[in-house]
Amino acid sequence: MSGKTDIVRVELGARSYEVRIGAGLVARAGAEIAPLLRRPRVAVVTEENVAALHLAPLRAALQAEGIASEALILPPGEGTKGWPQLERVTEWLLDQKVERRDVVIALGGGVIGDLAGFAAAILRRGVRFVQIPTSLLSQVDSSVGGKTGINSPRGKNLIGAFHQPSLVLADIGLLATLPGRDFRAGYGEVVKYGLLGDADFFDWLEVNAPAMATGDADLRQYAVRRSVEMKAGIVARDETEEGERALLNLGHTFCHALEAATGYSDRLLHGEGVAIGCALAFELSQRLGLCSQEAPSRVRAHLRAMGMKVDLADIPGDLPGAEALLALMGQDKKVVDGKLRFILARGIGEAFVAADVPSDPVLDVLQDALSGRPH
Repeated sequence: MSGKTDIVRVELGARSYEVRIGAGLVARAGAEIAPLLRRPRVAVVTEENVAALHLAPLRAALQAEGIASEALILPPGEGTKGWPQLERVTEWLLDQKVERRDVVIALGGGVIGDLAGFAAAILRRGVRFVQIPTSLLSQVDSSVGGKTGINSPRGKNLIGAFHQPSLVLADIGLLATLPGRDFRAGYGEVVKYGLLGDADFFDWLEVNAPAMATGDADLRQYAVRRSVEMKAGIVARDETEEGERALLNLGHTFCHALEAATGYSDRLLHGEGVAIGCALAFELSQRLGLCSQEAPSRVRAHLRAMGMKVDLADIPGDLPGAEALLALMGQDKKVVDGKLRFILARGIGEAFVAADVPSDPVLDVLQDALSGRPH
């Protein structure tokens, strides 16, 4: 590993911040975070699995710079992203006497980043926070861009706020501790960036992603950097998802319906749902005559080569029928004026927002996908 730290700026005027990407950032976290602090103390929100691996090194790095820290350790998993744990985090931060000028650190994957970020957003009408994403998915996607929130029984991320972090520290070294399934799930968000707007990046992934998955740190750093560059550019141009930022939801309308259908459980991780959703979005695009037949085939072949979930048949257990899945899509945040809004593609790297997609071809795609499942 070269030891170089890449810096990507998210340009949002007075709320601009840096995403720092490299190995060893947790060991330097005290020095990285110290310039943000008005007083030498922070509150860390994390979860059990992450805490076992990374909390002690983080606290040691903070202590080395004279920064005191307290930590709240939550249960792992998507079920944590709800009202009960939000209340627990918020009340704990108040117990810690966190003030508006203090900093909350979110140490974990997307669940912790979303939850701690939302708690910071609503505490005292907005407290600063730092993201230290520990999963591939959170390093390339959820830690950047200021989307925070929790799930409702009615759907995912329906309660939340835009609240940008003050700094993101993406330590590539932490990815070595991820279980293979979690790394592959995070890869679903990496490949999404190539599919939505950078065909050259998709070409690069086809060649390099297998070596990246087996541990090549330089390749991992490049993939994270390129993903963050793309997201940062889109967020800077469209922070609150009025237009272009919706492209980041490629695969997500299908994904969120599948997550709801599987009860936000370990049956389907978010990044796995994104990968399946991207394959289905390209299939739908091809059926609508928007792209060649080659495009969805190439997407599926690459996901298969990476050992990803690609089809509904890859999801264990029962799934509801096509109509029920379509109804779940209707609850998605990307519904505008009651009409389904999909991200479709004219080819790899050429995604666009389709505001009014008729439901019949969507039903056809879902029915065909379900019929491919073992009965």
